[in-house]
Amino acid sequence: MERVLVTGGAGFIGSAVVRLLAGQGIRVVNVDKLTYAGNLASLRDVANRLNYRFVEADIADAPRMLALMQEEQVDAVMHLAAESHVDRSIDAPGVFAETNVVGTVRLLDAALAYWRDLPDEGRAAFRFHHISTDEVFGDLPFDSGLFTEETAYAPSSPYSASKAAADHFVRAWHETYGLPVVLSNCSNNYGPYHFPEKLIPLTILNAIEEKPLPVYGRGENVRDWLHVEDHARALVTIVTGGRIGESYNVGARSERTNLQVVEAICDLVDERLIGGPRRDLITFVEDRPGHDRRYAIDPAKIERELGWRPQHSFEAGLATTVDWFIANDWWWRPIREKTYGGDRLGVAG
Repeated sequence: MERVLVTGGAGFIGSAVVRLLAGQGIRVVNVDKLTYAGNLASLRDVANRLNYRFVEADIADAPRMLALMQEEQVDAVMHLAAESHVDRSIDAPGVFAETNVVGTVRLLDAALAYWRDLPDEGRAAFRFHHISTDEVFGDLPFDSGLFTEETAYAPSSPYSASKAAADHFVRAWHETYGLPVVLSNCSNNYGPYHFPEKLIPLTILNAIEEKPLPVYGRGENVRDWLHVEDHARALVTIVTGGRIGESYNVGARSERTNLQVVEAICDLVDERLIGGPRRDLITFVEDRPGHDRRYAIDPAKIERELGWRPQHSFEAGLATTVDWFIANDWWWRPIREKTYGGDRLGVAG
């Protein structure tokens, strides 16, 4: 794999993938529409590399996507472009359907046309990797169960429904047209360059600034936390070694309640900055509509077949993430001041 087109490469997970691939010497073409969460500042470390190219474009523009694939002669498409925040999907579900479903279908059309015109060797080597979420599987009981690749889909939010639909279209393009695809579904990511609308970066920044720390309900919802750099390594492993037509669940076996996560952040920030105790800033707020109780991934398949393992424990990964946000206000302060200041979203239920 020498040339890869990454969609959504200016986003949180996408930028981690771009940085990893570019650092390995692979030619990376980053396609991003630069909506509110796309941030080229996340890519300043690779922006001037000769093996990196950024193209501001919409994945729904199939002719543009096809032309880019042909121009760059890519070996793979890694599709991460998506609207991804559940709260925003509650407020504006149509946007999620347009980007995550229609956009994916048009990108699939472009990839199929490109793949069909490749020589035999290129057709055999090409991969379309669709990156999805564990939220497509819906809700787990607090006391039992893990999501596997065979778990039935049961999405609860407009966001997860849009991703579930996209997953199905990707599989259909493989079964109907033969497009060589691989899929992956990941647990909740965290780490540097995380747009501060999600739980961990929002809590870190509010704790730094000693603002209220909102926690939905009683903070009992459970998530399986995966460091974004571990996820990026998993994605590269899947696109290069995964079996065609298969899906792989990516998780770190690191379940925590939301309240445990927020309390851990409070303690880490207290250790590093004056003020506190920041646990006193925790504020329980009205729960999100349709809030799933628990997500938990069984990553046995990717561990067994591809040899991937996470390298970050949650405790160490969270500590380095807090340190990164404290040290890099050049990245997040413009977002807080101009794009998203931390206001509550997703109360339209």
